[in-house]
Amino acid sequence: MSNNGTDLTTGFISSSVAVLLFGSNFVPLKKYDTGDGMFLQWVLCAAIWMIALAVNLILHCPKFWPFAMVGGCIWATGNIAVVPIIKTIGLGLGILIWGSFNALTGWASSRFGWFGMDAEEVSKPVLNYIGAGLSVVSAFIFLFIKSEIPSSTSSVDTTPLMTEHVINKIQDPCRDYSWVDKLSTLQQRIVGCSLAVISGILYGSTFVPIIYIKDHSKRNDSIYTGASQYDLDYVFAHFSGIFLTSTVYFFAYCIAMKNNPKLYPEAVLPGFLSGALWAIATCCWFIANHSLSAVVSFPIITAGPGFIAAMWGVFKFKEIQGLQNYLLMIFAFCIILTGALCTAYSTI
Repeated sequence: MSNNGTDLTTGFISSSVAVLLFGSNFVPLKKYDTGDGMFLQWVLCAAIWMIALAVNLILHCPKFWPFAMVGGCIWATGNIAVVPIIKTIGLGLGILIWGSFNALTGWASSRFGWFGMDAEEVSKPVLNYIGAGLSVVSAFIFLFIKSEIPSSTSSVDTTPLMTEHVINKIQDPCRDYSWVDKLSTLQQRIVGCSLAVISGILYGSTFVPIIYIKDHSKRNDSIYTGASQYDLDYVFAHFSGIFLTSTVYFFAYCIAMKNNPKLYPEAVLPGFLSGALWAIATCCWFIANHSLSAVVSFPIITAGPGFIAAMWGVFKFKEIQGLQNYLLMIFAFCIILTGALCTAYSTI
């Protein structure tokens, strides 16, 4: 990074790539049966760790800070609910809801210095508060957008986004159903929205350990004195926490299932692709944090994927239909975009 112009260019390009990939990373999995999501969770995290290993080698293996793994543990815990969320309220609406709470949690923890972090001062605090408030308003609007999720994977529009070398077989009508399939429509909506809120809060806390280390690296009396200020140096530790936590959860799941876990081989390759897309997007987010600062990159990267996911939900998967839903979605997008811009410009 030779100058401020290069920083800004790198930051906004990284943010754009992150928005595109975060909004699309679950698309390869949309047409595959993923069951209760526990096996898929482990496959995703294995792919994430492989990308982290490659990045770590490219960076010549910077110092490993175990505390940075805590952020990965938090993320993996929130990510367990992704499959049930997609099955109950759909990809587009799910990302919109958890993205809003992700943005609000990340903003509040940085702005007020929660969890031992240094509070970030802004030049225009009123504008900053308005931006955060609009994020909350948009989240409530998203709750009123109705999504239509097919009750069976044997519907007409079930062509996988990743084709196989053999003709897809007709699904067994006696296949096992996950607990999500046993819920009523109202119960699915309540469960899906609730899980999306919880996941969003956990996602918004995932960078806390890294920011904590960076803040305390400037203090002479801290064990983190001298730690790197370059966010990408913490990717390997962060992603290692993700993979370790997901492995523990999957091991516990196997015990709970009495060594008879539900495995879905057809979801392995799409799962690896999805995990790789997420890992690349997160690396771009780390670069954007370094180039633009978290208070600018966070509202942009958390608001943008909802738009990309909703476009997939509208044009490809037909999850969101009807004029009323379209108008609500457009209104919510306008609010969250305004909130993101207010938050970003509050630092100028």
